[in-house]
Amino acid sequence: MLRSVFVLAAIVFGLSFAAAAVAETTPDQVVQGIADDLGDAIEGHKAELQGNRDKLIQVIDGILLPHFDIDYASILVLGRNARDATPAQRARFAKAFYNSIAHRYAEGLLNYTRGRVKVLPFKGETNDRKTIVRTQVVLDDGKLLPVDYAFRKTKQGEWKAYDVIIEGISYITNYRNQVAAEIAKSDLDSLITRLETQGEKALETMETDQKGGS
Repeated sequence: MLRSVFVLAAIVFGLSFAAAAVAETTPDQVVQGIADDLGDAIEGHKAELQGNRDKLIQVIDGILLPHFDIDYASILVLGRNARDATPAQRARFAKAFYNSIAHRYAEGLLNYTRGRVKVLPFKGETNDRKTIVRTQVVLDDGKLLPVDYAFRKTKQGEWKAYDVIIEGISYITNYRNQVAAEIAKSDLDSLITRLETQGEKALETMETDQKGGS
């Protein structure tokens, strides 16, 4: 159950920031707009996207990348290991990690239906650089799952997403622990190579290893 919830939330996280690239648009307006647009994009196209994974990934890339702060998120995932990483290593990790996430949760997009995301009243910025948008995701059984989305304002004044928190569990923290464990077992270059060559399978192995060790 938790896996299916995370799939949905991860995809909504990735896709819920594509609307209105205008800097004046508030984060909650972005989330609400794309939640509506996502229903339009999926309805009537599920069969086509189900049979064409490459096109599904292209849809995710086209919507997500302009509004997801991949560099900042990847540094947070690396945690203390980011201090010792070279700029080239950080860039490779960011790209490989994003691609792995996109491929792993791509199919979750097809489970999205209109009205799944309820955006709660926006209370404004946490501060002038970061803010949280709170939502509730409607599960198949009708229960509501609290999901928060973290935004930060770039130097260019644009709000970009970098984290999703499901029932208090941060996407960043979850993967930071897995990444730290993998780097401790080998090194950063080895992890990057695994992500580049194995993609989503590398993430699945990391998750299994962490559960086995906990």
